[in-house]
Amino acid sequence: MVMSLNLHKSLKRKRQVVPITDFEMEAYNSGKEGMAEIVFFDLETNVPNRAGQRFWILEFGAIVVCPKKLVELESYSTLIRPNDLSVASLKPSRCDGITRAAVANAPSFEQVADKIFTILNGRVWAGHNIQRFDCIRIKEAFAELGRPAPEPVGMIDSLGVLTEKFGRRAGNMKMASLATYFGLGQQKHRSLDDVRMNLEVLKHCATVLFLESSLPNLLNGKSQGSPTIMTRSRTNGKFPSREEASRKSPPITSITYQRKSPPITSIGYQRTVPYTRGSLGKVTESVRNLLCKAQGKQPLNSLLKHSHTLLR
Repeated sequence: MVMSLNLHKSLKRKRQVVPITDFEMEAYNSGKEGMAEIVFFDLETNVPNRAGQRFWILEFGAIVVCPKKLVELESYSTLIRPNDLSVASLKPSRCDGITRAAVANAPSFEQVADKIFTILNGRVWAGHNIQRFDCIRIKEAFAELGRPAPEPVGMIDSLGVLTEKFGRRAGNMKMASLATYFGLGQQKHRSLDDVRMNLEVLKHCATVLFLESSLPNLLNGKSQGSPTIMTRSRTNGKFPSREEASRKSPPITSITYQRKSPPITSIGYQRTVPYTRGSLGKVTESVRNLLCKAQGKQPLNSLLKHSHTLLR
């Protein structure tokens, strides 16, 4: 009883109360409710054309995406009237560009700041080149109002991710080039259209990378060729006819797995054996004779000792 009481006092002295920060509590509550949502957002601004001219936000667009299904849950977009209307072009520089007349009657940033804060704060931010441009513009706009800017719980900049993982297959890393590469149409340079295009580009890139990781020797351009696979380069741009192809290699209709047979790991693979395949019957007969002689007379290690004669 005394030992039990002393042990209880010892554990009580060692027990410490670890304070939980607000951020940890928020992460804990978020973990209970599910994964953090991803918000893809984009800003359209003026293009400074003289010294001392600054960036003004002319449009904000965002979509909230489920991270598990990559489906759009919510969207929001608005034109924004800059304090200096002269920064907006009288005529659009692009086919769907924003004009001075379009933003003249739009709400100011102060009028839409609450909505923008709500849709951005506490979510994973995603976008193309947002770290070096869009995030900075958001912080500047909220700082002008004397308000704290929204904060992300994570960041996905598709420019950096795709540069590292996907590379410059499209020529450059511009969203317009990537969209053209995948046949997704022309970039409109409008916030809501661009974020939706951004999501589709990421889906396509991720699919290509997933397929390449599944068959790296066949799909990433490093294949040295296989005797059972016909490629465009090996046929000089000509594909064999159906009759010729079926004659050279039978079509693969299904894969049957047997419990005792080794798994199929690659196409056209053959295991190397230390004997000619024509002598397989002789090897089998030799094994049968040795087993008959060894049965009841010699231990198994005697058979193994003389097993080298099988391969002669």
